[in-house]
This record gives sequence, structure tokens and C-alpha cells, in this order.
Amino acid sequence: MKGLLPLATLPAMASAAAQNILYSPSSYTFNPLKHMSGIAPYFSAQDPGLTPRPPQGCNVTAAAYLVRHAAIYANDFDYESYVEPFVDKLENTTDIDWAATAGTAAPLDFLRSWKSPVEDADLEQLTKIGALESMSLGVELARRYPSFGSPKKVWSSTAERTVKSAQSFINGHDRYSNQTELVQVSEGEEEGADSLTPYKGCSAYSSSRGSEQSAAWKERYTKPILARLQAAAPGFNWTSDDVYGMQQLCGYESVIRGESPFCNLDLFTPNEWLDFEYANDLMYFHNTGYGNQISPVIGFPWVNATASSLMSVGDGDDDAQKLFVSFTHRELPPTVLVALGLFNNTEFAGNNDQNATMPTDRANHRRAWRSSHMLTFLTNIAIEKMSCSSFGFENDSAEYYRVLVNDSPQPLQGCDDGPGESCARETFESWVAGRGQLYGRFSDECGVEYDNSTDVLSIYSS
Repeated sequence: MKGLLPLATLPAMASAAAQNILYSPSSYTFNPLKHMSGIAPYFSAQDPGLTPRPPQGCNVTAAAYLVRHAAIYANDFDYESYVEPFVDKLENTTDIDWAATAGTAAPLDFLRSWKSPVEDADLEQLTKIGALESMSLGVELARRYPSFGSPKKVWSSTAERTVKSAQSFINGHDRYSNQTELVQVSEGEEEGADSLTPYKGCSAYSSSRGSEQSAAWKERYTKPILARLQAAAPGFNWTSDDVYGMQQLCGYESVIRGESPFCNLDLFTPNEWLDFEYANDLMYFHNTGYGNQISPVIGFPWVNATASSLMSVGDGDDDAQKLFVSFTHRELPPTVLVALGLFNNTEFAGNNDQNATMPTDRANHRRAWRSSHMLTFLTNIAIEKMSCSSFGFENDSAEYYRVLVNDSPQPLQGCDDGPGESCARETFESWVAGRGQLYGRFSDECGVEYDNSTDVLSIYSS
């Protein structure tokens, strides 16, 4: 019959189809840069995979963004603790034949000519890639919200890297670069909650919290790596800190030079990159996550101030600011996520023992708390206010709210009664008030002893 394929071709087609649908190890791919935690270049994990577009029948009428500064050359602590000691040892060890490691289980032959991309003067400074990405975020939000116009103000903490990130954003968003005022918010230690760095004014917060748990896992996962490196280059006196510094260089060098030989999967396997990620997740979990009871107290003032600002924007008020963008450091976004109840390991388990979900003797690969998904350079948490006319929802509110993390919508538990798992205004207002009952006592919970502390972030209303 005309149009039918010869029978002889069918077995070959069936075989090809079977090869396409059966698992093949060669189809496995892995990108270390998506597992670099707080030194990951910006990317959107798109987890749980909900579309970032407004739900059908909805238009965004106002939005607020909390943004971590863009990529820097190196953080002071990372550099002084891990990167610099490794680089100094490398420069002072001249009797190793790195070329001989080529083809071994630890190929380090690139170290013959490799030079560190970081100098002391570079520390905490924005990289060119960082400035470009921050400008790109400005361009993207101008495209995403074309009716908003340029914001009257953009806010930033006073550190140079946050200020430059904000300036680059404004240059990308404001076509004239002179319609938006950059407001610098003090990073002082006696500002209470009225700051973009409120953890600095919270006596109950410790910047070293989480280091013990992270170190315990680091010592465990680096043991086989050290044995491999020692076999390849026995004269280097390898330590677990060297391994950690080399893995950090994968991220830092990539946001400086665009790539790094330390990202080579022949040097560190995908499983070892996941172990590195878990070491960072342990630290952030106990430092600014669910393992620290003070975390939501630090993060709630931004949630509360943002909700109030968005609710006060009238739909017909063309002169009102509709886009609120603030730049801060890596400590604040995770605390905001905890205040919002997101990335919670026990959310659906009915188990409040958070610490048990992050053991130090094995990795919890099923955890919701993944710092690479929430703490990249330029990571951003957004709350969008939407006007909707949708079908099939019992709540007849025309105003809804939703949260996005790096462009990925994140439903709020107990606040998802709207289109696209958004939240109706009445529900959202009540939900935020409920979080305030739990976490709204900044001065008391932080043990503030200085005068004139406050529980409220007021920068958006001044």
C-alpha cells in the first residue's frame, strides 16, 4: 500500500527507538557550577518547575526584589582560610612534576602554568562578569515589567560590592541612568531591624555558627580525595582545606575568567561536587537557615515591609513606585526564605526536628535546603502583586501575591489559594500577620541592648 514503510526497515527503527528511550550512561551530564552554593554564578534552578510567567488571566501590578550582590573576586573569609593558603603552598612547592599527573586519577598538569586570578586588592570587589550580570538583571526587569517605568529609588547596603551591583542594575534598567535615586542604607550594628543587614544588629546571631557541622562533613568527604591527590603528587602535603580551596576556585575563577580548570570532572567527580555542596548547605542551614532559631526573626522585617509596600500601591496610581529593588549580602536572603517557610526539609513530613534532616555523617540528597538554588551570586527573592480575572477559584479576590526565587515560583504553604498557586490578598495579609506573631519581635529575640532599636524595616516608606 502506498505510503507504508518496507517491513525490512521496521526492526531497525524499533532498535533505534529502544536506544533513545533506554537509559544510557553517556546521556548523564553534570555541571559543577550549579552546585557551588554561595559562589555559584547566577542561574535559575526552576524547581519545582512552575512557569515564571504570570498565571492565565493575571497581570503583575507591582513587585519587590531582594538581591544579593553580583559576583566578586573572593570573599575575605574564603580567601584567607582556603584559597590563599593553597595558592601560597603551590607557589612555594617547586619540586613537584605536575606534568606527570596527566592521565592519573588526579590530573593536575595544568598547575605547571596556572596563576591565581585573585590578588589581595581584589577581595570583595565586583568582577566584570558580576557587573555585567547585574546590568542584565536591570534589563530583564525592565522587559518583564514594561509598564512600571524606572523606579524612583533603588536601595543598597553601603558596602562597595552592593553599591556597585545596584548602580549596574540601574544602568541596565533606567535607559537614561538618571531617573532612579540610589539610596544607601547603613550597615551599622545598632540599626535594629531597620537595615538591609539586620543580622549585624542582632546579638543572637553569630557569623561562625555552622562551621563546626560543615567542618565535620568536610573532613569526612575529602579523605578519599586526599588519598588520590597524595598518590598523584606525594610531595605536596595535601590537606582537606586544600581540597576545599580548589573546589572554591572552580566558582571564583569562573566568575573572573569565565572558566576554571578546577571544574574538571576528571579532577573531582560529580559525587564529590555534591559533597562540597552539602558541606556548604550544612553551614548555611545552621548559620542562616532552619538550624538557627533566630533566622526567621532576622528575615521577617523585609517580608513585612515588602508586603506593606506592595499592598499600598494603588492599581490606578500611575505616579506610585511599582518596583522595589534592594541589594544586600548573602546572609539576608536565606533568613527571608526561612521567614517565608520555603525550602523547608520538614514541610510535608510533620516532623519538627530540623537538625535531624541535615546529618554530618552522610549527605541528605533529598533535602529541600540547597544553597545553590537560593544563594548564587545575584540571587533574588521576588514578591509579585497581581491583578487577576481567572476562572475556578472560590476566593473572589482580584488581587493576588506570589513569591519567586531566581525566577522560579515558590508556593507558600497555607497561602496558595489563587491562580498558579498564588495567594489572595486577604489570605496573604492574614498569613503575613501570622508570621509576624511568630517572628516579629526582632529586638527581644535578638537580645538587643543598644538604644533606639526597632522591629520594623521602614526604608521603603521614607
